[in-house]
Order: sequence, then C-alpha cells, then structure tokens
Amino acid sequence: MSDTTEQPELQEPSLDEQIAAYQREFRDLDPQVEQIVSALGRLNRRMNVAYGRQVAALGISNAEWEVLKTLVLSGAPYRLGPGELAKRLGLTPAAMTHRIDRMAGEGLVTRDRDENNRVRVIVELTDEGRTKWLEAMRMATTFEEDLLQDLSGGERGALGEILIRLLRRVEHEQPDAGGRLTDLG
Repeated sequence: MSDTTEQPELQEPSLDEQIAAYQREFRDLDPQVEQIVSALGRLNRRMNVAYGRQVAALGISNAEWEVLKTLVLSGAPYRLGPGELAKRLGLTPAAMTHRIDRMAGEGLVTRDRDENNRVRVIVELTDEGRTKWLEAMRMATTFEEDLLQDLSGGERGALGEILIRLLRRVEHEQPDAGGRLTDLG
C-alpha cells in the first residue's frame, strides 16, 4: 500500500527559534551577534534567489549574468581575455571556456583573436549582452528600492556604512576570500 498523502513542506525555523536552539546547545553564544549574522545570511540567500529569478526571466543564468557584469565592470569597450575573466570570477580556465562557448552561441559575447597578438583571445560584450545586462539592472534596481523602502535616507546611509565596515573587516581577515571559495572544496 502506497502512501499518497503529501508531506508537509519543511519550514526554516524563525531567527528566534534558531538562536534559542543554538543557545541551548552552545551556551557561549552571543544572541545579538547571532541575530545579525543569521539575518545577513538569510537576507543574502533570499536576495540571490530573487536575482536568480530575475535573470532567468531574461533567459540567462546567474553564471552568464556574472560574466556580463564582469565585462561591464571592465569598462568600455567591455573586453577581457578568458584568463582574466576566469581569474575575476574564480573559475578554472576550462569552466570559463565552457561558459564563453555557451554565451557566444547565445549572442551575448563574441570571442575573437586579438588583432595585436594573434595568440591572445578577447571576449567582448555584444549589444545583445549589454541589453540583457541593462534589463537585469533595471529589474534589480526596482527590487532593491522595494527592499529598502521602509528605511529613511539616514537609515540607508547608516546601514550602508555599517555593512561596509563589516565587509572591510572580513576582507582584512580573509583577503583571499574575494571570489569563489575554491580552497574550501
């Protein structure tokens, strides 16, 4: 006899429940610190899901978005070598090649030999790739404005300053953790 009843969806415990469980198991826990760190982690996770849904609606993946963003951040004419792209994204050259192949096939980037050095390959953002990047930025801006709508300008400024201080602390303590955490794998 098979059980056809649906299993209830597992719910993540509330922050208060999580902190209470941690305190029960680890008495030295500072609940204020844990509340901040856990809230930041959950916010980051949920924002990544939201951004992933937005780029998927545009027909691109998070991985492709990362390449588009990296090319835009490089400045006009939005060109980098595959090795530099791989380094900036924390990818292996093989993984970068696969990603570039897929994106070139989709018309988001071109891959051509450098006219000044025929051995070197250059990856360049196409008009289609830039259009996708701009559409994603418009969607993200709307989402981010909605996310922060309940904060005053002063609160936004204070929160930004606090988060930058935390980021600087992590960057100082973990200077090699800017990209993918390949050393943890």
